[in-house]
Amino acid sequence: MTHGNTDSGREKTGAGPVVLQVLPALETGGVERGTVDIAEGLMAAGWGSLVASSGGRMTRKLDRVFATHVTLPLDTKNPLRLALNARRLARLVKARNVSLIHARSRAPAWSALWAAQATGVPLVTTFHGTYTHGPLALKIPYNRVMTQGARVIAISRFIAEHISQHYQTPAERIRVIPRGIDIERFSPEAVSHARIAQLATQWRLPDDAPVVLMPGRLTRWKGQGLLVEAMARLNRPGVRCLIVGADQGRTAYREALEALVSRLGLEAQVHIVDHCDDMPAAYRVASVVVSSSLEPEAFGRVPAEAQAMGRVVLAPRHGAAPEIVEDGATGWLFEPGNPDSLADRLALALDLDEAGYEAMAWRGMMQTRRVFSRDGMIGRTLAVYREVLDDGPPPEETLWRNTTG
Repeated sequence: MTHGNTDSGREKTGAGPVVLQVLPALETGGVERGTVDIAEGLMAAGWGSLVASSGGRMTRKLDRVFATHVTLPLDTKNPLRLALNARRLARLVKARNVSLIHARSRAPAWSALWAAQATGVPLVTTFHGTYTHGPLALKIPYNRVMTQGARVIAISRFIAEHISQHYQTPAERIRVIPRGIDIERFSPEAVSHARIAQLATQWRLPDDAPVVLMPGRLTRWKGQGLLVEAMARLNRPGVRCLIVGADQGRTAYREALEALVSRLGLEAQVHIVDHCDDMPAAYRVASVVVSSSLEPEAFGRVPAEAQAMGRVVLAPRHGAAPEIVEDGATGWLFEPGNPDSLADRLALALDLDEAGYEAMAWRGMMQTRRVFSRDGMIGRTLAVYREVLDDGPPPEETLWRNTTG
């Protein structure tokens, strides 16, 4: 079963090479968003674009860019089904004259690897996270498939170092390409005052109150509780704090957060609101945006989006956050899991005068546009595809050199 442009061959995909991206499903998330972005970039460049997954709501986005979706049961970890999926992918590679396979998740990457070996087509992988190791000795062999590409794309230098350390992947095969932010959507100029006012009214924000915003799904490791504790230590009753994100069925965690807010006497200041459909406007409502993940993040879309929107950002000093937030220049880094450190940085950000705030926000916005744009991510990824297909020199800006010894 197929969705999108289902014509066979290259009739509507231009004369360029055909790239097949493989992932479990296309429901929602950063991996899925990046897949659609690359599919659109391929089509715009005159290449052929195929995406294989078990389907989902984001297949409609492929329809809009005239990319082809092929529905296969790739959301399985069953070894027998992985082998069957490998045969299905091999048939697809031959039928659609695929030039390169790009695997974006571990289970389908095994099928993609076997299909690539069977057809002689090169494989590229993207390492999107550190992955759950569990017992390290058991998990690393399963995870290792993500290092088997002719090139391994790491979404941050933090992930590149992780790959090198845990999987001994040669640095010359690793390419660092951060996730891309849609700069046209996440731009202050793109958000009207009416959209900002609508959200401020919906969230019942006082006109002149400083607002601390933390977006992200409600899950313990994202560190919403840490921010609540920091707000208590900050002890500024006039500051409002918005924790924005759906609990996705984690009602017990939401209730625990609400209980913490109540126990600390912050009911008038800290509000937990559901998912927001207009995040660009939400960032503009805020004075300061916080990412307080307790575990290191592989990239961290929130700091990059917030900086693109001209907002000062606070983030923990681990994972990829220091690659996005330049401490003291575009925002501040705090000690992970430390509410006192976070409260101290909140005070610094809230005490900025107008000129200091604007200068810091401008630096963050310019850096994000230069390093983390969606168009830049697409261009760097296509450059890696060309490198693999042409066996040419690597694009300098994607190189990662292991300096850790």
